[in-house]
Amino acid sequence: MPSIAFQGWPGAFSDLACRQVFPETATLPFPSFEATMAAVREGVADRALIPIENSIAGRVADIHHLLPGSGLFITGEHFQRVNHQLLALPGAKLADIRQVHSHVHALGQCRALIRKLGLEPVVHADTAGAARMVATSGDPTKAAIASRLSAEIYGLQILRADIEDVAHNTTRFLVMAREPEIPPVEAGPMVTSFLFEVRSVPAALYKALGGFATNGVNMTKLESYMVGGRFAQAQFYADVEGHPDERSVRLALEELAFFSKNLAMLGTYPAHPFRRDASQVTGDD
Repeated sequence: MPSIAFQGWPGAFSDLACRQVFPETATLPFPSFEATMAAVREGVADRALIPIENSIAGRVADIHHLLPGSGLFITGEHFQRVNHQLLALPGAKLADIRQVHSHVHALGQCRALIRKLGLEPVVHADTAGAARMVATSGDPTKAAIASRLSAEIYGLQILRADIEDVAHNTTRFLVMAREPEIPPVEAGPMVTSFLFEVRSVPAALYKALGGFATNGVNMTKLESYMVGGRFAQAQFYADVEGHPDERSVRLALEELAFFSKNLAMLGTYPAHPFRRDASQVTGDD
């Protein structure tokens, strides 16, 4: 059976996303993002599903630093709606709960209920790991914030459902593989992701990105971070709408290559329908 790797314990939101995107694929848990990517690179898993950003918490730490050296390519994207559940041992009462355990982002995304119930938040490495701990603790005063899948796997009851503070809580995932899988240009709306570097001098970034403006290419994401601890040079991760075989994208990338260095293409892949649906809801063109 094909396999897909994710970071976290079984039942993590990444595990849930894997099962939704690849329902006929075995999911393989790994303790870190480095180990998850290495599993694909070394042939232990066929693909990996990696969270890159959340609509509330922002970008996922370390992912942008790991992408350049991963040796992997982006072959798809998935937007996962995040619904947090308050889980406890079977028979536990809401009035009994004193502590709530979860990943720091999940705790931050459920502040209103935590404050209302007067619970002590306890940070864990991931949501499913917190659920597993509550299940094995035997302590009815402990609860976890995790997914419905975690409740099923670890035999916990849901005390409160969908407790996230805001309704738009969504995580974007990248599908990573050993080889690029670039669809033909006529296959539909595409996203192209790449990395590049510029020197920290006046107008360097302006010149590097000017081609996207003059050629009418929409850049949907641009993230910067220092390279090797140096402050004289920055590396950027970017997503643009379009396919490199489209004339406008090709010309924009040629201009980028002229004004930057170490341009590395990470992948071209179908744009997820969530992008279109979100645009319709917000009224964006």
